[in-house]
Amino acid sequence: MGAWANFSLGFTYLSPVVGTYTLFGSALAAGGPPMIWSFALAGLGQFLVALVFGELVAQFPVAGGMYPWARRLWGRRWGWLTGWVYLVALLVTIASVSYGAGPYLATLLGFGATTNTTVLCAVAVIAVSTAINYAGTRVLSVAAVFGFGAEIIGALAVGGWLLFTHRLHGIGVVFDSFGAAGPGAYLPAFLAAGIIGLYQFFGFEACADTAEEVRDPGRQIPKAMRRTIYVGGAAATFACLSMLLAVPDFGRVISGQDKDPVTSVLTDAFGPVGYRVVIGVVLISFVSCTMSLQAAASRLAYSFGRDRMILGHRALARFSARRRIPPYALLTAGVVPALVVFASKLSDNALNRIVSFSTLGIYLGFQLVVFAALRARLKGWRPSGPFRLGRWGLPVNILALAYGVAAMVDMCWPRTPDAAWYDNYVVLLSAALVIGVGVLYMMLARPFTAGDAVAGDAIPDRSAEVAAQPVAAP
Repeated sequence: MGAWANFSLGFTYLSPVVGTYTLFGSALAAGGPPMIWSFALAGLGQFLVALVFGELVAQFPVAGGMYPWARRLWGRRWGWLTGWVYLVALLVTIASVSYGAGPYLATLLGFGATTNTTVLCAVAVIAVSTAINYAGTRVLSVAAVFGFGAEIIGALAVGGWLLFTHRLHGIGVVFDSFGAAGPGAYLPAFLAAGIIGLYQFFGFEACADTAEEVRDPGRQIPKAMRRTIYVGGAAATFACLSMLLAVPDFGRVISGQDKDPVTSVLTDAFGPVGYRVVIGVVLISFVSCTMSLQAAASRLAYSFGRDRMILGHRALARFSARRRIPPYALLTAGVVPALVVFASKLSDNALNRIVSFSTLGIYLGFQLVVFAALRARLKGWRPSGPFRLGRWGLPVNILALAYGVAAMVDMCWPRTPDAAWYDNYVVLLSAALVIGVGVLYMMLARPFTAGDAVAGDAIPDRSAEVAAQPVAAP
């Protein structure tokens, strides 16, 4: 995998079109046009995280990214828990992205976007992305570059058309909430709407998940991760701004009368035929995003299996030398999300409850690594890869951790006081459930004792202790 394909993999995972089009309506309803400023705040925070990750992948260019980093920084237990949280989050994110693609595919095929058609279309998206991944790393590279090209051209073309032919407002609307906050202060409304920014700026870590498939990873991957933030963030902000300036009536969106302003704007701007063409480009973005998520999840599952750290490790550790892929890990990254999608048929809100952990889980996985890096740095770790922050390492690490914690608090904050308590705290409860299951499995099965993978060696004064640790027999 070349440097360009590696960047494209991160970009299509971040996917400015998927992130913006999925949450545009809810974010605009919650905070009005100023919600666009969340892109800048989240982009800056995640850029700090990407700098920390750049040091880690430069020193530890290992498949699976965050799991082996956490293991090397702190130890087997911390590494296992980080990998578990991140793997579950990736699998349910695949389900949520493919489910989000379902209505678009159903519309393109001429079906009504019912629950059944959405589920079937979502599974079809998973099947297509799995087939692309199964074709091998070279095909994945080509598909990632194609997906990047289609998405960036589509985002610029759609955004440019909206700005030049359907712009209804001046740029000043990004400073006007149009009463979204009601009689109270605006900050709570902005924080609720800011979820769109938090949802948008992850995916760059996929560049590191495939580190063993990239030439000169210690130099190329840190650049690719930063480039993903720059280009993906700019494209997402442009797509959001062009959409904002084309919304005819913000009051209707904020009041709930227009629940799908994206469809309203695109249909009005492009007409029925043009809208279907735009939907085709949007679908390419969704498939590319699902494909990149599966690539990241499968490499993490493969890394887990290779270290004998999870049930079914023998299958997960299988590797196809001809196609350069872990076939059974890829199968897991297809079957589990499909089962999650089918579970949405249980009730109208089932999928929301299932995938509510996805974004928080990704951020939690990030911060488990960032915290481990800060702890290791304070205990004497000095990054030794080709990419190093030098004396800026400690302040960047601290700021990255502060941002991540603040973002997670924002995601978990209860905002529906009239709903049942379990709906009001569904994000926090889902996180507790995933972590609780992981800790219970870790205590009973003790998977971290298996294998002979190096752990805890980043801190110099622990090297002798780690070398003396007994290793369980396979």
